[in-house]
Amino acid sequence: MKILFLTHSFNSMAQRLYLELTALDHELSIEYDISDAVSLEAVDLYCPELIIAPFLKRAIPETIYQNHVCLIVHPGITGDRGPSALDWAILHDEPEWGVTVLQATAEMDAGPIWASVNFPMRAAAKGSLYRNEVIEAATRAVLEAVLKFASGSFVPEPPDPATARGQLRPAMRQQDRTIDWHNDSTATVLRKIRAADGFPGVLDATLDCYLFDAHLETDLKGSPGEIIARSQGMICRATVDGAVWIGHLKRPDGFKLPATQVLTTADLPEYPGRDIRYSEQGQIGYLHFDFYNGAMSTKQCERLRVAYLEATRRDTLVLVLMGGADFWSNGIHLNLIEAADSPADESWRNINAMNDLVQTILTTGSQLVIAALQGNAGAGGVFLALAADQVVARLGVVLNPHYKAMGNLYGSEYWTYLLPRRVGPVRAREITENRLPLTAKQAKQLGLLDDCFGTSHAEFLQGVTLLAESMALRAPELLAMKQAQRSKDELLKPLADYRAEELSRMKRNFYGFDPSYHVARYNFVCKVPNSRTPRHLALHRRIGSKAN
Repeated sequence: MKILFLTHSFNSMAQRLYLELTALDHELSIEYDISDAVSLEAVDLYCPELIIAPFLKRAIPETIYQNHVCLIVHPGITGDRGPSALDWAILHDEPEWGVTVLQATAEMDAGPIWASVNFPMRAAAKGSLYRNEVIEAATRAVLEAVLKFASGSFVPEPPDPATARGQLRPAMRQQDRTIDWHNDSTATVLRKIRAADGFPGVLDATLDCYLFDAHLETDLKGSPGEIIARSQGMICRATVDGAVWIGHLKRPDGFKLPATQVLTTADLPEYPGRDIRYSEQGQIGYLHFDFYNGAMSTKQCERLRVAYLEATRRDTLVLVLMGGADFWSNGIHLNLIEAADSPADESWRNINAMNDLVQTILTTGSQLVIAALQGNAGAGGVFLALAADQVVARLGVVLNPHYKAMGNLYGSEYWTYLLPRRVGPVRAREITENRLPLTAKQAKQLGLLDDCFGTSHAEFLQGVTLLAESMALRAPELLAMKQAQRSKDELLKPLADYRAEELSRMKRNFYGFDPSYHVARYNFVCKVPNSRTPRHLALHRRIGSKAN
């Protein structure tokens, strides 16, 4: 059927639902909910059979929901109402939460229920829960609701107050999030910051900053509220019964940056980094790199390359690149680039550091390399993964293997070599030009991935271990084939040529007369509201597109 998405942005939830529904042969068009007039025009142009709102920040216009079935995806259990559903659930340490698909009515979040799916809560930041448990539950609930709508016979009913656990909750205010460093336990501090992670953060009056990205510290202690240590951009702050690491801060008039870039911390003791770690199981090495939101700065790329080289010197046969649990990588660090004295110069340094890392992986002759994508990947992060010998992903992972959405950025990371060698030149052009996300299954069908498996992280890690062990058994043969292919490819066209050609185009993006990349980066980093829906998403607004 024809389905229109009304959404605040094409975020991870909207992308996943778009991919799941289009895979079932539904025709989808997307409109950013910029204003009532824009939304009304989209409905008039497209004449949808069903409207779905995966991510909204305001009410759907009355004239739309009165004339069309509009399904709202609400990240709360049945009966829950209000815009801060997940925030309250984390703050109150709810053992179970859920997603409800309900029909839009005059009363917000109080319409008839089409589907609901619950899940056990996990001690994690709001963004992590949203990208994993919430989106998985929403996918199941939306697909169920669409089937019910298609049947034509299902009649939704309002939640029963006698059985619904949910309740009306107000929008969470900063007063509700405020940390009392002299009385709040470490667990409470973690919940408060995690409940605000992503947006809006916890405003700390003492530092005049919003706090993000909190992690438990088990050994260090100090006076409550005191900043006692630093580590690779993070600060450690003491609580009444322990301490927490805080990775990112934001000034009221700024944007998120690593904490040590916002505060002066030079006199604090430096502790080893937490974001890169290595472990071994027999002849298999596992390199984890868990960077906030998947962004990789120049220094992080350099540090990861050093850690990778150290791992290749170990007596192992297979090296598994694990990324992080939520993100594999999203490429260069746009926030740090925006904060630099010269964003163009920092863009250049960052992309060259990414290229150095990719080249090091590509030319590894001592081990077989597996890229194991536990979480989503985008832009240069996808092509970083393609440098490995085997690329696998968890089911549920979404890939965005393109750059153009960031101000028509050309991209590097040897993508002009890595992508065509997997999918061919024609399909490579289609993938990068379409600017659309891919599910892990779709990426496998296209040849972008070697395999995808595991509905949970545990299942995926088990499958990765089995793959690594099977490759280790054939290591001499596979290494010989790998080295022969790399030599053959180098004779046909050296890696240095691919790099030089890509960087010549990137140099124009960074230093040329067209400011599109710099404008797009600023809008992304500073969260400038969308002014229009991109044409590749708005099927109804393409040239010649009219409702039939």
